[in-house]
Amino acid sequence: MAVSRLAPGVEIVDVAGLGLAVRTPDGEFLRVDTGGVAAKDLLARLEGGPEGSQELESLVRAFEDAGYAGCAGSPAGQALAGRAVLVLGDEPLAGDFARRVAAEGADVTRLCPADVDVLAEQATHGPEGMPTVVVWCLDSPAAPGLWDAADTLPAKGVGWLRCHREGFQAWLEPLAAGPGDVTSADVRLRRLAVSPAHRELAAYWEGRRTAESGAPGTAASAALIAELLTADLLAWAGGRLRTGRLPVRRRLRRVDLRDLSVSEHPVLPVPRVAPLPPARTHRAAGISSGGTSR
Repeated sequence: MAVSRLAPGVEIVDVAGLGLAVRTPDGEFLRVDTGGVAAKDLLARLEGGPEGSQELESLVRAFEDAGYAGCAGSPAGQALAGRAVLVLGDEPLAGDFARRVAAEGADVTRLCPADVDVLAEQATHGPEGMPTVVVWCLDSPAAPGLWDAADTLPAKGVGWLRCHREGFQAWLEPLAAGPGDVTSADVRLRRLAVSPAHRELAAYWEGRRTAESGAPGTAASAALIAELLTADLLAWAGGRLRTGRLPVRRRLRRVDLRDLSVSEHPVLPVPRVAPLPPARTHRAAGISSGGTSR
């Protein structure tokens, strides 16, 4: 029999004299207008009780559509069931992330960079028609050009999520799920534009830097980053691409690996600019296009 259960982090509160309220995963309270449905009947249904009246089932579907309840018949912990997650990158982060999304029911496949190039050339959708996302986790800065092929995936119906580390800072870039979303090239240009040390930052990305002395990441930081990336995929799978202050597809996050603090920064795609036309000159000496002669 079809059941519907509250999504993780969602709670129902019975407020004396006011009725029911939803406490969202972000800690907000929303009033619930149950109409002609008794509060106890809605609570029983959301706790796995049998189907009821048409009005009750309409309320349950409203909870599901808002992402506050799992879809009917979906087992707990399987929010990514029926979705392919293609993972590549460095350990331990890539492995932690792969295990985490597998626990959510995802069909996980490990890739190498050459596989992404092939996927970018051929894909118009994911394997076997499943909604698909590529997730690339780096324990170093992303070298220029490394992610160019993967940046083309969203326009072909394949999601694209990535993170990399720069010293004690890990950068989690926005999920790109369709044409016009933020790519790694957009993030790179935006960061260069706002940095007063853009030349130094570009040289750092290009690899003109000294070798590191020890790895700053820890098991705790890898687990945190894996959870943050998984949260983005859960929002994508549930159609809830705005889970907090910023939309998932417009949110750049920085994790400080020393104290595990997380900051969020809005980021937008960089508009494509048409190339300047080549300069034209007339055969008459000294006269160029746009000039006048008297």
